[in-house]
This record gives sequence, C-alpha cells and structure tokens, in this order.
Amino acid sequence: MTFHDVRFPASLSFGALGGPERRTEIVTLANGFEERNTPWAHARRRYDAGCGLRSLDDVETLIAFFEARQGQLIGFRWKDWSDYLSCKPSCAVEASDQLIAIGDETTRVFQLTKSYRSGTATYRRPITKPVPGSVRVAVGGDLVQPGVDYDIDDNSGVLTFATAPDTGAEVRAGFEFDVPVRFDTDAIMTSVSSFQAGEVPNVPVVEVRL
Repeated sequence: MTFHDVRFPASLSFGALGGPERRTEIVTLANGFEERNTPWAHARRRYDAGCGLRSLDDVETLIAFFEARQGQLIGFRWKDWSDYLSCKPSCAVEASDQLIAIGDETTRVFQLTKSYRSGTATYRRPITKPVPGSVRVAVGGDLVQPGVDYDIDDNSGVLTFATAPDTGAEVRAGFEFDVPVRFDTDAIMTSVSSFQAGEVPNVPVVEVRL
C-alpha cells in the first residue's frame, strides 16, 4: 500500500469527530438467545476531518493535503487527540508506561503495543506509527538508549534490541503515536457561503491496516 509518512495537520484534526469501530456478527437463535462473533481482531478507527475546520484557510490547507494524497489512493498519519499517548492524557510519557513483553534471552524483536483494560478484560493494540523521537524504552526497570541498546522503526513500531533481554526482564515502553489512515472519499464538496454560515464539509477518514 502506498503511504506517505506525513501527518495530517494536527491543528485541523483537533476537534474532529471519530473513534474506534468494531464489527460484530450477531445471530439471534429461535429460542431468543444470541451467538456473537467478530471477524476483526482489532478495531478500525474512523474520523471526520471536516469537523476540525475553522476558517477558509483551513479549507485551503485541507484541499492541498487531499490533492497531494490523490484522494483515497495514498495513506498518511493522523493524530487522534483523544488517544495518542501510551499513558493517561494528564500524564507525561514514561518508559514504564506499557508492558511490551517479558525477556527470554532469545527474542530481540518486539512490536510496540498499548493495553486497554477494564475489569479483568485486556485488549492489546499494535502500535505501528510511533511519533519519531518520542519512544522511551526500559528493560528490567533500567532505561536503555536508542541507537545503542535498541533501534525503533518509526514506520512499523518494531523494537529491535542489540542483545536479547534477560529471561524474566520486563520490556516496557512509553511513546506518542499516530494512526495510519486514508481519506474515505474521492470528493470534497465545499461552499464558501455555507462554510461562513457555520457549516463544514464532510471529510471521512478511515484507519488502514499495514
């Protein structure tokens, strides 16, 4: 898939409407009970970029970005202001934020993930687009150095250690991250008069699998 490693203007994504979407298949049996299943292991996020527009300059910026991505053809990064940190929004990113794996003295490559917990249930979301320069990593409670102890691929979220972490050592990481998306339309309909009256164009954006 063609992907441009460029972020949609964060000033325009601020205020956008959107969030995670799940797909659940529900079959109601003759006795009234239900069978529920899902073909998706991970949620897919959708947004409306039009909700973040505040001026005609914003519209011009959006159109330029849309044209450069050739509509739905090329993917890009999106900052989801409601969920872009490995920690709570009120906290600063720390290397201890997320448990990525437990060392076994053999495995050197790990995928960044973020865990979502509620009660006894936990969902682990793969993070494939960390923000460059934001990743902090700790092994066994000790901060390790990028470029020396490990490398991070900002285009896949994959951590590669120079030496496999010791058996039982917790591999933890903190980071900011973007969502890989594309426009979900090949047309943007704008009207200067209606925009000035408080209306904004509908600009759907959808997460892509990489």
